[in-house]
Amino acid sequence: MSTTAGAFIAGGIAACGAVTATHPFETVKIRMQLQGELQTKGHQPHHYKGPFHGVSVIVRNEGVRGIYRGLGCAYVYQILLNGCRLGFYEPMRHGLASLVLSDGAKQNLAINMFCGASSGIIGAAAGSPFFLVKTRLQSFSPFRPVGTQHRYKNAIDGMRQIYKAEGVRGLYRGVGAAMIRTGFGSSVQLPTYFFAKRRLMKHLGMQEGAPLHLASSTISGFVVCCFMHPPDTVMSRLYNQNGNLYKGVFDCLGKTIRTEGFLALYKGFLPHLARILPHTILTLSLAEQTNKLLRKVEKRLLPDPALGKA
Repeated sequence: MSTTAGAFIAGGIAACGAVTATHPFETVKIRMQLQGELQTKGHQPHHYKGPFHGVSVIVRNEGVRGIYRGLGCAYVYQILLNGCRLGFYEPMRHGLASLVLSDGAKQNLAINMFCGASSGIIGAAAGSPFFLVKTRLQSFSPFRPVGTQHRYKNAIDGMRQIYKAEGVRGLYRGVGAAMIRTGFGSSVQLPTYFFAKRRLMKHLGMQEGAPLHLASSTISGFVVCCFMHPPDTVMSRLYNQNGNLYKGVFDCLGKTIRTEGFLALYKGFLPHLARILPHTILTLSLAEQTNKLLRKVEKRLLPDPALGKA
């Protein structure tokens, strides 16, 4: 990519295309993470039993609009998150590799994971208020309520109500969990994608193109989901809480495990996987294609550095 700005735009566009297709499973995932919150085993409701059952329940009771609650916030969040993640990863990796290894083109797993996590954390912090409102919009249901219910007319009304009640601090409630969650996911997403891509090209002889991008992003998506889901559950609960049910990340983690058991951290794993696999595939595959398009645009609009040196 010629510029960081170009990669930011490409990542944002790709992520918005992906989230349109995967948003329903995100809604189900959040509701499954919240159902039975801090209730002992045997006393937990099971309104949403899996990705497809959850989608059918929500559509049947709330219509298509119910399954797409918070989509506008999701777009803004994805632009900020994946724009930062895809836009800053390569410049950070190249700069750090040049500094530590004296060769910006050289690949190093530790450097790749550090830069993946760092770029994701930046994006998570930037987009946290939008993810907060999105989570609360998606968790609200007049028919099958789970967790704390927040009545917002829309995203703007949600922002206004939170700011009025809690100020700027309220808009950044749970940002620590968001940064941990995204740091976990980002530390493995891009390194795993590029690692899988190199191995598939080397050992299976795959060439640049859609099949290679599809296979690499599928591997990356599965690994990301395994790493990211427990902090994702904690984040959903911190974002959705009203008042101070949880004092922070570790308080939420401890209360959840003590009351519901360790496996409660993996509530909603299947809808998360059903969301993140196509989301990762679409985001990374679309980003490859969008990068190519933007490179052509940049070549036409931006001056060639080589000409300036002549």
